[in-house]
Amino acid sequence: MDIDPIKEWLPQLSKPVVISGPCSAESREQVLETCKRISESGRVSILRAGIWKPRTRPNSFEGVGEIGLEWLKEASDLTGLPCIIEVANEQHIRSAVKMGIDMFWIGARTTVNPFSVQEIADALEGTDIPVFVKNPINPDLQLWIGALERLNNAGVKKLAAIHRGFSGFEKSLYRNVPKWDFPIELKRQFPELPILCDPSHIGGSRDLISIISQKALDLDMDGLMIECHISPDKALSDASQQITPDRLKELLEGLVVRDKDIKDAALRSKLEKLRLEIDVIDQEILEKLASRFNVIKDIGEEKKVNGITILQVERWNQILATRKDLADKLGLSEEFVSRLLQIIHKESIGNQIKIMNENTNSVT
Repeated sequence: MDIDPIKEWLPQLSKPVVISGPCSAESREQVLETCKRISESGRVSILRAGIWKPRTRPNSFEGVGEIGLEWLKEASDLTGLPCIIEVANEQHIRSAVKMGIDMFWIGARTTVNPFSVQEIADALEGTDIPVFVKNPINPDLQLWIGALERLNNAGVKKLAAIHRGFSGFEKSLYRNVPKWDFPIELKRQFPELPILCDPSHIGGSRDLISIISQKALDLDMDGLMIECHISPDKALSDASQQITPDRLKELLEGLVVRDKDIKDAALRSKLEKLRLEIDVIDQEILEKLASRFNVIKDIGEEKKVNGITILQVERWNQILATRKDLADKLGLSEEFVSRLLQIIHKESIGNQIKIMNENTNSVT
């Protein structure tokens, strides 16, 4: 992707880049007062407010609509900070451009739909407006990348991504499970792409925002989107995940921003030595895995010749139990070892299926 560096299009650039404001614009007074107090911290880069709210159920608060654009733009003019809103269709863009809104973000419910993203991309063609793209609600990296590429293909070069976690049925501490490996992989594939974190939507609770924010910065994310409200408990949407301007200031002041560049020569030398040790260990691990799968091949051949089923549940349960005990003795996480064994077992089953199918459909 052809992406302009964020420092070239965000005048108030600092690290972390902080986007903040109410989940929803509710009244002129609420927007102005919240944004005014937010700006006083000197740590916020962009003001936000939800104008059109895509709610799961009808008859809930779905935003004030276009009048909210006026309030947010007034707050932007008052504080001197650029402003950003969520857009989901061409009409949203037309209204926002007419009002002079500086930036847009595409929400998770929209990112999941390529038709909607393409409509937005077509509407933005020929403009110079920065766009932030939240991950889709389901953990699909290709959908996230696809949305970014559609915008980039339309000429949007001022691009950034926002990690807001993923919906799931499993019970979790979080409102949306972080699955940090997804933004990490996105950063690996597109190192020039700025990635921010939305701890408000990941946590779903104001008590988790600080912890999630620090984790995001420790993973070298470029910024944060944090929902803020002058009276969070009275908010018309997502009250439990919004914080006051005073708490926002306190939270931002408490964050530790680490340097990804290693300037100390002695430290760099020490880390390089340790990384060389990791390289050697990784080679040994891969060699051992190759040996294991060679044994699996032999087992598969014996099962095929003797008409034995691939899956042997008792043996699989035995592996899980004994490796759990071994993991405990070695000080390894039981959860990690279990996930690792699941991956290896899946690959082993797949390899044995291939062996069973060899020559089965050959024509004589």
